[in-house]
Amino acid sequence: MAYLLGQRFGFPSDCILALTQEEKDPNRWPTKDNIRLAMRWLVEGCTSGDSLVFHFSGHGVQKLDNNGDEVDGYDEALCPQDFEDRGVILDDEINETIVRPLGAGVKLHAIIDTCHSGTILDLPYLCRISRTGYWQWENHNRQPDAQKGTSGGLAISFSGCGDSQTSAESNTTAFLGSPSTGAMTYSFIKAVESEPGTTYGRLLSAMRATIRDNGGESGIPGPIGSFFRRVITFSNAQEPQLCASEAFDIYRKPFIL
Repeated sequence: MAYLLGQRFGFPSDCILALTQEEKDPNRWPTKDNIRLAMRWLVEGCTSGDSLVFHFSGHGVQKLDNNGDEVDGYDEALCPQDFEDRGVILDDEINETIVRPLGAGVKLHAIIDTCHSGTILDLPYLCRISRTGYWQWENHNRQPDAQKGTSGGLAISFSGCGDSQTSAESNTTAFLGSPSTGAMTYSFIKAVESEPGTTYGRLLSAMRATIRDNGGESGIPGPIGSFFRRVITFSNAQEPQLCASEAFDIYRKPFIL
């Protein structure tokens, strides 16, 4: 993802902060404290014209909702490296930290590749694919008076699956030489690289096709997986999700970071 941001979209290297378990510096590990600091760093001092990107690839879970702001009764959460000792990062905190501070003219894209990641930013609008094959917006704000939007900016999130779904890993070994990559991250980068200047709608459809071809529905790659997908209906098939702080025409709006 850092390579895509730098090479395709021209983000300066000193404006990209990556936390990985492979780092030798403990301050660059994806621990709960470090992720919290990184989220605050991301939005600190942002002004009109700034474009922000938050990418998380790892584990995600659901927790019982304690404040009544979730339609399904569950909060979504990210699992940092030390979540067994320090706990998870709830969607409420993510929204408060990187969504609400966004002022007019500031744009945030979040790319979340975890299980149960559909509404992980708690944004009020959710775009789902209908039975007719078209992506449609739904108002997902259970409490209309709840402050879940931005302070005038635009927040958009891509996630690997719905809130009740799990995310698969990519079966390809061609992606940056990695034998195990999140299917959503792989499908996102592939779609962006394959069609520069694409719209949000075409990007979503391309991601969905890649995840299906990769076995994201059945967990079985290749021709055998294709056969199973033709003859079996998977009610919990992995579907990429799009959420936003405001609804827009995804078939006309170009995807620009």
